[in-house]
Amino acid sequence: MNRFNLLNIILVCGVLVFNSCKDKNDNFVLPSIEEDVELGAQVAEEIENDPDQFPILDEAEYSEAYTYLNKLLDYILTSGEVQYKDEFVWDIHIIENDSVLNAFATPGGYLYVYTGLIKYLDQEDDLMGVLGHEVAHSDLRHTTRNIQRQYGINVILQLITGENPSQLEQIAGQIAGTAAGLSFSRAFEEEADERSVEYLANTPYACNGAYSFFQKLLDEGQTGGTPEFLSTHPDPEDRVEDINVKADEIDCDTTPLAPASYEDFKNMLPQ
Repeated sequence: MNRFNLLNIILVCGVLVFNSCKDKNDNFVLPSIEEDVELGAQVAEEIENDPDQFPILDEAEYSEAYTYLNKLLDYILTSGEVQYKDEFVWDIHIIENDSVLNAFATPGGYLYVYTGLIKYLDQEDDLMGVLGHEVAHSDLRHTTRNIQRQYGINVILQLITGENPSQLEQIAGQIAGTAAGLSFSRAFEEEADERSVEYLANTPYACNGAYSFFQKLLDEGQTGGTPEFLSTHPDPEDRVEDINVKADEIDCDTTPLAPASYEDFKNMLPQ
């Protein structure tokens, strides 16, 4: 970004001390949508360049699995509820690690899901709930706002222009949940849960799909210790209740579609 563009941002936003412009969600973030995509691209490149930590499955070798996953993502993107459907890239990747029950989203619509999570879930509706949750984090610009709050706008601008590679590596790890420091607030998690319900309400899947995932985690925690995933996701019991309350509120279908093809999808992954 050149100085002229940065000056324009300052003039549009008003007093720089607030580090903010309003986005369509009425939340304060400085970067434009285009800059959000650029920031996500920088983070995605950092992730791709670290195959030891993020062993991403090759799209050509696992084309069937990616075709299947992208079809699920398309249901969400065409729900009519994704605000930045056309502005963000919505690029999804599978990370090979069966011991990790996680998925994460970067700015600009770059999404990642671990094989461990896919194999852990019982049905397609559960995965749809998780995908909806991660799409919401990206669509609501939660990660960008977290980075800004922790590091300030100057660091964001340096990341976009590639001027701070060491900081980019650290932030990529934080976004992926491999380092502390960028966990979402309870408000952000609740907002993403609610949006997931709204996305899925316009698909053939159970609109409360995220509920069954968290419920399984809770059930296993009661019998075998708290799963690691819950240590970074606050108040799972409240979230299970809130997801179902939201589903009741908008009166959407909670009947699982549960196609048998989900087992075929699991078998497309490395065994």
